[in-house]
Amino acid sequence: MFCLCCPPGLTRRRLLASAAALAAAGAAPGPESGFTMTEVARGVFVRRGEDADATAENQDAIANIGFVIGDDAVAVIDPGGSGADGARLRLAIRARTDRPIRYVIETHIHLDHCFGASAFADDHPDIIGHARLPAALAARRDFYRRHLIELLGPDAAGDALPPTRLVTAQETIDLGGRRLDITAHAPAHTDTDLTLFDSATETLWASDLLFVGRIPVLDGSLAGWQKALSALKRQKAARAVPGHGPVSVSWPAAAADEERYLATLAHDVRALILKGADIDTASHAAAESEREHWRLFDDYNGRNAIEAYKELEWE
Repeated sequence: MFCLCCPPGLTRRRLLASAAALAAAGAAPGPESGFTMTEVARGVFVRRGEDADATAENQDAIANIGFVIGDDAVAVIDPGGSGADGARLRLAIRARTDRPIRYVIETHIHLDHCFGASAFADDHPDIIGHARLPAALAARRDFYRRHLIELLGPDAAGDALPPTRLVTAQETIDLGGRRLDITAHAPAHTDTDLTLFDSATETLWASDLLFVGRIPVLDGSLAGWQKALSALKRQKAARAVPGHGPVSVSWPAAAADEERYLATLAHDVRALILKGADIDTASHAAAESEREHWRLFDDYNGRNAIEAYKELEWE
């Protein structure tokens, strides 16, 4: 069973399993190594994260990250899972434009999305985050960094950067010729979730409010996530960029599997609570019907069931 204070991908079991790989990996690869950006819409570039947990080999490059280019400036949307990951992203931007990197948006607290931010420090961007992100960073940042250093070494680990601009409800940033609308959500996947919408291309950047293929990870509120997803589905968009999965998916059709999983998890946990089952039983029994639909099911479903049980037993 997972330690509930551990972030996705950095359980003690996986850290120990990666020790030999770290020694074999040696120096971090150059920023251009194995890094592919896909232009999913005009000026919107996405790097697909690996469908895996963090390892020394993948340097925590497991989340979908990318950037949007406007006439005057660039916005980074999730700077990556480590300093090495962020450095590759910055090089990919500079291969396409010399426009200033004016914004780095950390869509939520999880390290696979924000620990590449340190690679952009010399650009002096506005760091945009949820209004609750400073408190979340205060609680988790040191823990995350210690374990990334253990996994990757100090040079590759990187760091999140504290936000300089907080979003409490909705904000808009102007890149020149295109605007990005940023929405702060109530607790859902985490309690620090942001989504973005680029009206110029009708692209919804859903980040980790949308998992496709890889099992969702619950670290906020199950009921809140269901509510946020329902509201997000009303957003008309030509495409969506999930936090994990393909670089671009049809919207809102691509939300169907996640919506079903969350509903199944909620139904099963409520039924188990009504039967008097304890939390350990729930961790092994809830949402078992979903097993064949998700990668990393055994790694995260039990944890999700525990989080759901703690929330729903007080309804």
